[in-house]
Amino acid sequence: MKRFFKSSFGSAVLGGAVVGIFGWIAIAAGWIEADGGGSAAIVSQPLAAPVASEGAGDGNLVNQIYRRDGKGVAFISAKRSQGETPELSPFGQPQPEGGGVATGSGFLIDTKGHVITNSHVVDGAEEVDVQLGSSETTYDAEVIGTDPATDVALLDVDAPVGELHPLSLADSSKVEVGDQVIAIGNPFGLDRTVTSGIVSAIQRQIQAPNGFSISHVIQTDAAINPGNSGGPLIDSSGSVIGINSQIQTGGTSGGNVGIGFAVPINTAREVVRQLQENGEVKHAYLGITGGELTPDVAKALKISEEEGVLVNEVVKGGPAEEAGIRGGDTSATIEGASFKLGGDVITAVNGEKVSGMEEVINAVNAASPGEKMELTVDRDGKTKKIAVKLGVRPDSAEEVPSR
Repeated sequence: MKRFFKSSFGSAVLGGAVVGIFGWIAIAAGWIEADGGGSAAIVSQPLAAPVASEGAGDGNLVNQIYRRDGKGVAFISAKRSQGETPELSPFGQPQPEGGGVATGSGFLIDTKGHVITNSHVVDGAEEVDVQLGSSETTYDAEVIGTDPATDVALLDVDAPVGELHPLSLADSSKVEVGDQVIAIGNPFGLDRTVTSGIVSAIQRQIQAPNGFSISHVIQTDAAINPGNSGGPLIDSSGSVIGINSQIQTGGTSGGNVGIGFAVPINTAREVVRQLQENGEVKHAYLGITGGELTPDVAKALKISEEEGVLVNEVVKGGPAEEAGIRGGDTSATIEGASFKLGGDVITAVNGEKVSGMEEVINAVNAASPGEKMELTVDRDGKTKKIAVKLGVRPDSAEEVPSR
């Protein structure tokens, strides 16, 4: 039972990786981004690999990448109205009291002036200014669109072509634990700061600004802090693998403790494509709450299946409810945790077995609204296959209807 109530899925979906792991929880499968794995090209001039040294050629890889990529990193100032209520950013730092200027980072992705940053950097801004590389010149930037579900925003910077030095984008699906990485950004307003480290873990989940979950996140021990938001996490070839977005902090500290998270660049590719084509981003939506079924939990609840996802509730009017997926109908408490018994147990998605909620989430992430998903469920000891037509997820977790 302890394994069940300490499921990592709990912290992943509701609290994100910036909060501790907790017990039985209500989550929403599909209340997360559909990164789609899009392959749309954003830049046309990739960097060479390995990065060639500019200057003395001292063999310092971090120095070489910094010289090359630093030109395309942006220092972003977002001006907000006076009187706005400060909100807690994913980095755990409050926005300025009574409006003011929030700072963050970003990076160029083409020679047309397009800059990627975090949604939370420019959210609510009335005016956005950008400085590029080591230049002290400030340029006006237009927010083309934002996607709070993935914490990605796209800007258009009005700068001369000679000042535009785009970074190349890697394939983040090929990132491996232990890969060397560097981060360039503006922590605490200290512009053009570089730090280095490794990829500490992959396939993490963190909470997005709109309360949903971001999947396939890269964890790094490269020092990132408030102000690094939106800046690039770069591999040893000089290509961007992720967008630095959040950190885990210890105690009351708001600074770096060696645990940072970057939204994968493959996710950003698809977001940028949709923002450029449609001006908005739509994500797939399933609409259930539940938790991981383990052998210990199955034994305690006398369920024949030993692994899968125990459906706690289905969201009222959601795709799962319309397809006939059933949630629990009897409240129960085990070791102080409350949930409902009697719901379906999801054992496979599109024919692939699932052992926990993260796998269901990943399947929904890879889909698009309108697609059909086949769920294999155990109901009262009998196996059923139910086709669910995925819907369009609400803009915010607060908009999800409850029973």
